[in-house]
Amino acid sequence: MSDTLQLVDLVARDRDHDCDGFGKQRVCVKVTAVADLPTRFGRFRVVTFWNNRDEKEHAALVNGDVIGAADVPTRLHSECLTGDALGSLRCDCRDQLEVALKRLGREPRGLLLYLRQEGRGIGLINKIRAYALQDQGMDTVEANLALGFRDDERDYAIAAHMIHSLGVLSVRLMTNNPRKIEELRQHRVDVAGRIPHLMPVNEHNRFYLETKANRSGHWIDPAGKPHLQEQSDAPIVRGMPSPDPDA
Repeated sequence: MSDTLQLVDLVARDRDHDCDGFGKQRVCVKVTAVADLPTRFGRFRVVTFWNNRDEKEHAALVNGDVIGAADVPTRLHSECLTGDALGSLRCDCRDQLEVALKRLGREPRGLLLYLRQEGRGIGLINKIRAYALQDQGMDTVEANLALGFRDDERDYAIAAHMIHSLGVLSVRLMTNNPRKIEELRQHRVDVAGRIPHLMPVNEHNRFYLETKANRSGHWIDPAGKPHLQEQSDAPIVRGMPSPDPDA
């Protein structure tokens, strides 16, 4: 891509975009609109995407210059109406979204992809059906399987295409989910590192987070045990404030 290419130029570039697609579903996305989006977490540019698989609209919140940039702090966030908008305590989605936007808003550059994959990809109605089964004692994996789905139906091929479309050279992924890293790399996204993204546990989401850790392999610890510092963590100097108090 040209060094002078701006986000707004991607709309005209993608107007007739039609590639072979990414992943098993051959998903092809294209940039459709770009605008300023000042938020309580910082000033972003919002980029919308259309995809040819199910015609769902996805969005990217961009801070700073990401076209042609490497090691861009990046968060993949799957839509969660109950958590993001309604403040549900059954999950940690709203906390993850707000903490990510605060952190990305402070960085020289950053990227958050808001993916329309409600309920781990099973949709809102089925997510509420899964909640009802969990009310009867199932965990989140058992509930999804009982409804005839895999434990996680999300497709990160869409996110990979979005990252390529934005011209990002490599990302440092803000995640506790190893599957996200694996799938992005399968689709030729250079994941240069990981930024741990741990949220406080409450009494309503503890079992949900324990299931994610014990059955889905997420790098989280609802018990709150002390951990050694990871290589990707910022250094902490005794007597100094935390480098990221909101995380």
